[in-house]
Amino acid sequence: MAAAARFFIRGSNLKLSLSGVGTGAQSSYGASPLKLSPSCNSRTKTQRRHAAHFTFQPDPVPTQYGPTQKMNLFQSITSALDNTLSSDPTAVIFGEDVAFGGVFRCTVGLRDKYGKDRVFNTPLCEQGIVGFGIGAAVAGATAIAEIQFADYIYPAFDQIVNEAAKYRYRSGNLFDCGNLTIRAPWGCVGHGSLYHSQSPEAFFAHCPGIKVVIPRSPVQAKGLLLSCIADKNPCIFFEPKILYRAAVEQVPEEPYTIPLSQAEILQEGSDVTLVAWGTQIHVMREVAAMAQEKLGVSCELIDLRTILPWDTETVCKSVVKTGRLLVSHEAPITGGFAAEISSTVQEECFLNLEAPVSRVCGYDTPFPHIFEPFYIPDKWKCFEAIRRMINY
Repeated sequence: MAAAARFFIRGSNLKLSLSGVGTGAQSSYGASPLKLSPSCNSRTKTQRRHAAHFTFQPDPVPTQYGPTQKMNLFQSITSALDNTLSSDPTAVIFGEDVAFGGVFRCTVGLRDKYGKDRVFNTPLCEQGIVGFGIGAAVAGATAIAEIQFADYIYPAFDQIVNEAAKYRYRSGNLFDCGNLTIRAPWGCVGHGSLYHSQSPEAFFAHCPGIKVVIPRSPVQAKGLLLSCIADKNPCIFFEPKILYRAAVEQVPEEPYTIPLSQAEILQEGSDVTLVAWGTQIHVMREVAAMAQEKLGVSCELIDLRTILPWDTETVCKSVVKTGRLLVSHEAPITGGFAAEISSTVQEECFLNLEAPVSRVCGYDTPFPHIFEPFYIPDKWKCFEAIRRMINY
């Protein structure tokens, strides 16, 4: 590292001093250290870093499921897992560091409550975690596997795609691993960079035999996770990690389920259909408000919720009404799931379209670190896409 530093310093002919390289002694290159001007110091002190590119908007308090408690998203996940362990003696939770609560605290307290045989750590081997989960599910257990970050799910890709997704089909329904649920933190977080910000849902959307679900809020997260656990197909449940603490709602304490493969219309509209999932829903809420205020455009907002199998009927009915569609997600645009939605709508609603389907997504680059604000599909990019569609 020190050698690399010397190479770049010499190559750029900068004059600055480096302290503490190697043994801690000061090494000097040039006569004087690099100094910031007073104006530069002043500006640095007044700069603010925005923690998020959206404002979380909670849903109305649900009343149909009994008493509620204030929870953020990770606490609602914990509540769902607690409900499952309490009601299902075959349920087990496993993954890297889940025994002490996990890196995002989603399993905190569960090992102490239910024992080390039901909530336990695994080696750092995603292929092994999912492979073990498949075996446990085939043997009759309710297996809940955690992949520490969605970015690290790729070593388990073969186990998910070639084993879990095909187990029932290849055995002629003699065996299945439908009791397997795979959880993973997902999406951008503000500082995650290459390996802690990815949104890999499109990889799995190409694989029949599994279900892929992404919630937008604590209430949705608990209900959809319990539906995944109860579903008789292997499910991948991606959790927007930027919402773990930013999203707070009144969440029912008792178990409840939200149907899979049913999109939800969050806002009725007549001019443009907006489709998103996970964190991006909250960006689109702001976009819809901006479009109404600045353009007089009425937007219909749909939370897809389940990526595979997705609710084509709800989306297509909306596009028939509005004549325009904007799909937005954080993942790169090429091959992203927005392309599948766009293709289906073009096939089913071609004569109803008033403008080409628009996709506002991440760029075809690795996820950046300090340039994340420029990479993500923020409200201004989405607003501009609506303006172009209206003026088409």
